[in-house]
Amino acid sequence: MTRLSRRRFIAMSAATIAAGRASAAGRETAYWRGQALGARVQIALCGISQAEAAPLFDGLELELLRIESLFSLYRTDSALARLNRDQILRNPDPAMLHLLSEARAVFTATEGAFDPTVQPLFDLHARAFAEGRRVGADEVQQVRRGVGFDHVSLSPQAIRFHRAGMALTLNGIAQGYATDRLATLLKSAGLRDILVNAGEIRALGDGQGQGWTVSVPGGRALTLKDQAIATSDVSGTLVDPVAGIGHIFDPRGDAPPTSGPVSICHDSAAIADAASTAAVLMSSPERDLLRPLGAKIVGSAGIRS
Repeated sequence: MTRLSRRRFIAMSAATIAAGRASAAGRETAYWRGQALGARVQIALCGISQAEAAPLFDGLELELLRIESLFSLYRTDSALARLNRDQILRNPDPAMLHLLSEARAVFTATEGAFDPTVQPLFDLHARAFAEGRRVGADEVQQVRRGVGFDHVSLSPQAIRFHRAGMALTLNGIAQGYATDRLATLLKSAGLRDILVNAGEIRALGDGQGQGWTVSVPGGRALTLKDQAIATSDVSGTLVDPVAGIGHIFDPRGDAPPTSGPVSICHDSAAIADAASTAAVLMSSPERDLLRPLGAKIVGSAGIRS
């Protein structure tokens, strides 16, 4: 699928933005809702009417289709599905290389707590649950031999797995990437007050006042301005409800995570997404590793460094 370039997006929306600026003083807000990468997508744009925003939303819908064609685990023709099937992806899309490079940075910073090569563990437990049985320790040991992001090589020529049985999941970062991408396209087109939620949230500008109000676990409200926030929770989705096995697996071992949901703020929704995925698996002292990334944990008193 053709990438929706910044130039093409601006060209298709220039008239829309010009009209929208005239109504900004009234703080009209246009909304769009859809679905991508298994998550509901919601977008709010201040200073533009629903009719004026329609061409923008059409362009964003095309972009989400492109993102799914790259990162979806559930489309057999996606770039990610082909990589997992063939153990190699030749001439990868630059967006795939970019996202995996960001994943590598978080993998390195967290000393392996974030590792997208845990997909075989998810598959093992999901298959066992579907068969009505418990996973054996020997099965887990065998599958873990294929876990390790340091055994994946990245280059413009090819992405390669260097151990048998490897597979990637980008569920811990791709929704954040989608959020960033949509926000960037809208900002490049001239909009200033933008809220995008494509599984993770990014807020730009003042919204209806001094920022955008978003909800975090526990029912608390947080005001965001030019920031992103992502939340991970091991028990948010259970792969094996009978055994209580969540969808986030620790690549470093089988010790069950003990924390509840963790929310992370960052300039990038993709980094916040990956950092929150790692944080639910990390002890309190280990979370200090997130600081060099610029990731900030949202505590009961608000955002802290």
